[in-house]
Amino acid sequence: MIRSILCLTALAAIAACAPRVPDSGATAMRTTQQPAPAVFDAPAPVAAASLDASGQAVATAELAALGIGAAQPVGAPLSAIGTAPVATNNPGISDENEFDAVASRETIESDAQRRAQLAAQRQIVMPTALPTRPADTGPNIVEYALAAPNRKGQEWYSRSIFASERKFRNNCAEYNSPDAAQRDFLARGGPERNARGLDPDGDGFACGWDPAPFRLAAGGN
Repeated sequence: MIRSILCLTALAAIAACAPRVPDSGATAMRTTQQPAPAVFDAPAPVAAASLDASGQAVATAELAALGIGAAQPVGAPLSAIGTAPVATNNPGISDENEFDAVASRETIESDAQRRAQLAAQRQIVMPTALPTRPADTGPNIVEYALAAPNRKGQEWYSRSIFASERKFRNNCAEYNSPDAAQRDFLARGGPERNARGLDPDGDGFACGWDPAPFRLAAGGN
């Protein structure tokens, strides 16, 4: 019993002599506290700019030097900027379809007079008979094209074996068109006769004249 009391007394003496441990939690709280906010001075008062003679804070001459529309004062209403007078009466537009406009300047008598003037200026063109085809125009190549029994290049008439290609080319060169050559060919007794050698292959068509366009126009084949 005495021994136990002596041990407890020794332990108490040792604990009293041990160094004291600092409170780390309190230290951490002191180090993480926010710094005090900075204090700023009040801004200096801004003096109002004085207006010029035109009532503007910026002079008109300064605006013109910067390319800003000096013709219109600052603060002018939008309706006065960039607007041109609108024509309310355009003489180029007719008002004949407006009843009020016509009734204000026309009367029954004036309307009747105007209609009489228009009737007097009216011109009536009467139809006339179709012109008569002259009788001296030569053979009708259209009728021949529709009546011919063969096609271009298909031999239908007999020709001399002595037909010259040189004669064919020289004589065809005298005509300004195949139609003129065909008309003269028929006038000289063609297609049975081939006096000038215009139809050496015997198809009845001179200088390469082709009846196909006439047949197509007439609805043939």
